[in-house]
Amino acid sequence: MKKVNAEIADELRPEYKRSDFGELVRGKYADRVKNESNVVLLEPDIARAFPTDEAVNKALRYLLEIAEVSTRLTSR
Repeated sequence: MKKVNAEIADELRPEYKRSDFGELVRGKYADRVKNESNVVLLEPDIARAFPTDEAVNKALRYLLEIAEVSTRLTSR
């Protein structure tokens, strides 16, 4: 395997200028992604009980069904 000279690897090509790229901002879209994402982090014990997204969805649908039935029973 060829070794890459670190000095050359860090340089832009002559036809590119750093000023052409504008100001760089780290995490520019992080807040937007966070607000638009529906990712939920499960705690380890819950993740062991529900190892797949299908298992989580099935359990939550069942819980919603039970909640609807129990609400109908108590509202009469």
